[in-house]
Amino acid sequence: MTGRILACVASLAIAVAPAGAAARMDPKNPSCPENPNWGSKSPMQFSLVERDGKRVLLGEGIIDDGLMPRLKTALETNKPDEIWLRSAGGNARVGNEAGKIIRKSQIPTRIPSGWACFSACNFVFMGGWARFVDPGGLFMVHMFTHTADRGAIEAEVLRGTDNTVGLIGDIEQDSAMLASEDNDFLIRMGVSRKLLTEVMYQQKAVADAGGSTRRCLTRDEALKYNVANVQ
Repeated sequence: MTGRILACVASLAIAVAPAGAAARMDPKNPSCPENPNWGSKSPMQFSLVERDGKRVLLGEGIIDDGLMPRLKTALETNKPDEIWLRSAGGNARVGNEAGKIIRKSQIPTRIPSGWACFSACNFVFMGGWARFVDPGGLFMVHMFTHTADRGAIEAEVLRGTDNTVGLIGDIEQDSAMLASEDNDFLIRMGVSRKLLTEVMYQQKAVADAGGSTRRCLTRDEALKYNVANVQ
């Protein structure tokens, strides 16, 4: 089974709803805008800009398997004062490792107004020792699932009971490991673990006729769970 099939059942993605949002809301996920601005679908790239006298590193794109070397090079080369993020997510475990590197570097993170940080991007963002979600910035949460790849599951079922049982066992084991990793990460970053039980685990893992799969925190909720730790 590939790592893609065993992509994370217990990972995060949270969203802070824009203040006074004029954007059209998503009828399937009513707490979130219909078209979040999470940037490019290509692998995350980093660029340095100056904002209000600060050296700001922009991280934009998907959290892919090769992110870590690019992130380390960007941090060492640019020595930024702050990191701004927008991303539709990607590899949750890579996002977790990226967050740890950012915490070790003691660099603040920010989701500026109009940008969205979804899925694995949450872990990168939560690595900031100071975390800013600007009014209109989106910090989106959902629950990853191993069962999203229906084709792979159907193939295993067609191969017989033993293969199906083996698939379920692999999913259970990897899910438990990832849930433990997520819990440990939140503790290290000073984020409330209630974020998992009160928000993330309340979402549908797989879309159905009536269930929302995304959740956008209000600004008050972001502060309540210590996702954003600076007003």
